[in-house]
Amino acid sequence: MSTTLPPQFEVVDRPLDTQMTISMGPQHPSTHGVLRLELVLDGEMVIKATPDIGYLHTGMEKLFEYKKYQQGIVITDRMDYLNPLGNNLAYVMAAEKLLGLEIPERAQTIRVLTCELQRIASHLVWLGTHALDIGAMTVFFYCFREREKILNLIEAASGGRLTPSYFRIGGLMMDLPAGFERRVQQFLNDFPKAHEEFNTLLTGNKIFQRRTQGVGRISAEDAINWGLSGPCLRGSGVALDLRRATPYSGYENYDFEVCTETDGDVWARFLVRMREMKESHKISAQALARLKPGPVKADAPKVVLPDREAMKKHMDALIHHFLIVAEGFDVPAGEVYHAIEASKGELGVYMKSNGGPKPDRVHFRGPSFVNLSALPLMSEGEMVADIVAIIGSLDIVLGEIDR
Repeated sequence: MSTTLPPQFEVVDRPLDTQMTISMGPQHPSTHGVLRLELVLDGEMVIKATPDIGYLHTGMEKLFEYKKYQQGIVITDRMDYLNPLGNNLAYVMAAEKLLGLEIPERAQTIRVLTCELQRIASHLVWLGTHALDIGAMTVFFYCFREREKILNLIEAASGGRLTPSYFRIGGLMMDLPAGFERRVQQFLNDFPKAHEEFNTLLTGNKIFQRRTQGVGRISAEDAINWGLSGPCLRGSGVALDLRRATPYSGYENYDFEVCTETDGDVWARFLVRMREMKESHKISAQALARLKPGPVKADAPKVVLPDREAMKKHMDALIHHFLIVAEGFDVPAGEVYHAIEASKGELGVYMKSNGGPKPDRVHFRGPSFVNLSALPLMSEGEMVADIVAIIGSLDIVLGEIDR
């Protein structure tokens, strides 16, 4: 029997190419969603990293054009599904800017309180999954234990956990339930101890430090040029926070620190988010102390359902409201851009109205999308194992990236 191989299987004597192209994801658990990276490697060193996105594309921005303004709120929940209230806020404030609505103080305070609690919950998911990627499993359970408490509060206020749709154009869906303030105070009392547990488990952990310090560096100049925002930008020493730079919802009345670190590596971004949780805790405590009785909806019966007292005085407004629900309210023609400081950075909404009951165009400037664009720069020259740490430090959500 002949052992001669066909030509296509013959061994050719040639020098081996040291570079290799591999695919990391989209099924890889440490890509934090359906992200695919095309990695060009020299041994275990990354020569080039190219993100490949779009696996979760749902056409959300086009869907807004087919929905009335209030109906579009439920779409925003499904973008950055770890920060749904922040998405709600950016969207409704853009519409309120077009309408020229003035929001009552109680509604503004509740928005700040719930958004800061949501920011802590978002950072807890980042911390737990980031630690898990690097090999620290215990932190994951501790983080989700605390996040569960926040989701219970959000559910009590809105009826929803992951997709609350609590904010409305003109205010809130409804006022806070009885006992909510007491439950928030209980969480605020307990959280510092939990935060200290996170520090004990990770911040002083030598293995975690070696996996993150000096990895995925990006300078302040490069961070600005690439359009980074949020903790990714502040981790490179740029003290930009929209809550302080361009205050909204009364943030100018709150005392908090804009957290920055100068090293620009994975470790620096970790420290920024850890400190930000303490600052959000501080803002939440101030918002809770500021809560005063009052309306939670603007005095605009053409846009929102009047409160009980207003309905007694203006029954015609109530009747008119149900007509608006059926037909949708018209928004003055124009275009606006409104941005907030979401948990991952600048979340901006461009909204254009043609004067009808549905937006002519809605576009989101998602921080995850922009922050991910700098991944190739951070990855060049690092090891394959470091890619996992770098992606985790960006805190991306693919629902916001792909939309």
